[in-house]
Amino acid sequence: MAYIGFINLALIIVNIVVSYKGLKDHSFFDRYSFEVDNILVYKDYKRLVTSGFLHVSWMHLFFNMFALYAFSTSLELRMGLSSYLTLYFASLVGGNLLSLLIHRNHGDYSAVGASGAVCGIIFASIALFPGMRLGFFGLPFSIPAWIYGLLYVLYSIYGIRSKRDNIGHEAHLGGALIGMLVAVCMVPEAIAENYPTILSILLPGALAVYLIITRPHLLLVDNQYFKTHVGDYDIDDRYNLDRMDRQQEIDFLLEKIHKKGIKSLTKKERDTLERYSQSV
Repeated sequence: MAYIGFINLALIIVNIVVSYKGLKDHSFFDRYSFEVDNILVYKDYKRLVTSGFLHVSWMHLFFNMFALYAFSTSLELRMGLSSYLTLYFASLVGGNLLSLLIHRNHGDYSAVGASGAVCGIIFASIALFPGMRLGFFGLPFSIPAWIYGLLYVLYSIYGIRSKRDNIGHEAHLGGALIGMLVAVCMVPEAIAENYPTILSILLPGALAVYLIITRPHLLLVDNQYFKTHVGDYDIDDRYNLDRMDRQQEIDFLLEKIHKKGIKSLTKKERDTLERYSQSV
């Protein structure tokens, strides 16, 4: 039991260190953030995990880490270290996969933050502790956790549908649902102890995900974000366009060699030609 809390402290430290690096170094931030084209077209799947340790501001980082700290100790004690880590990363990746599914045709969509993992931790706590109540800063009362959970799911669905802000509601919803599912799978007795709460949250959330997959037009309505993405290419189109651009670049370099010799190439051009030769 002496190690309870150590894993969560390590997660918070890693989040702080990586976020600091990302805030100071834009190239580092761009290399590890969640970006649809880089994941789907270039198969850079590590971004599904690394993006969860980057944040856009210190305030963004603070709220996520505060929530993680507030909900972690009891949960880590109930689940154990390995199960808690599994829950954290499953929620993180699950939230990003739902974002990827919804935005798969929006190549320029990007996001960062540990919110998916944090939502998974919060909703796992709601599932495993039936009498849990949640209070809010400055308010003299608290509400039952199941009411908060249901309202949060409905708000996330509305956020996905309206797209009126710059919040990654998709990652929040995906992380929350995966977190609750993982928790009840690892602690199955929670179902008998707290099934009304679990079902009241999982059923509307699962229905929303089902509609996103099978009838996306019901949720992804005509809003400002989607107005600016009308006619987006799918992944095959983007792959083919990228391949065409690279082929044109190689043709230009080969023509330059033909006319002026290989010594006329710059170092960058020689590197490009070398990468191309290795790929084929």
